[in-house]
Amino acid sequence: MKVDYRIKSISGYTEKIGELVSMLEHTREVTLQEIAYLSQADLDALPHQSSNTIGALLMHITSIEFVHQVVSFEKRDLTEQEYAGWKIPLELGDQARKTIHHQPLDYYIEQLNQTRANTLAMLADKDDQWLLEEGKWSHGVPYNQYYLWFHVMEDEINHRGQIRAVKRLLNHSS
Repeated sequence: MKVDYRIKSISGYTEKIGELVSMLEHTREVTLQEIAYLSQADLDALPHQSSNTIGALLMHITSIEFVHQVVSFEKRDLTEQEYAGWKIPLELGDQARKTIHHQPLDYYIEQLNQTRANTLAMLADKDDQWLLEEGKWSHGVPYNQYYLWFHVMEDEINHRGQIRAVKRLLNHSS
């Protein structure tokens, strides 16, 4: 599949949100290409005792997007139940190394796709002015909706770099 290297507004969204969707989708497309042929063993490989598996990194990408859906669209923090369900992939580390494994690639892709479908549906109901709406973190630092969704991309790109590093350690070309 040929990648389109243009950021342009996507139909079905307001202009700026359509551009944001274009960036989110390009980021995801590259991530999916990066993991396309990984085996379950690749997804579960732990190249170093303190690293994260590719599977755990994919669940982390999914969890960050879910958290940003809640903060951005629902204007609230996670409930205790939501946090309990997402704690391990959010925090990664020892617990993720112990529990996020034994899933095929399709499982991780489905998690990514389902979360993204929810994001896109919710973004379709927003307008460009919404991107500039501000909130404040608990320590008083302001943010806007645009930043929250920039951070979702930033986080995915960062972890995609880690995925590439793990693949190199597993002797996969990047």
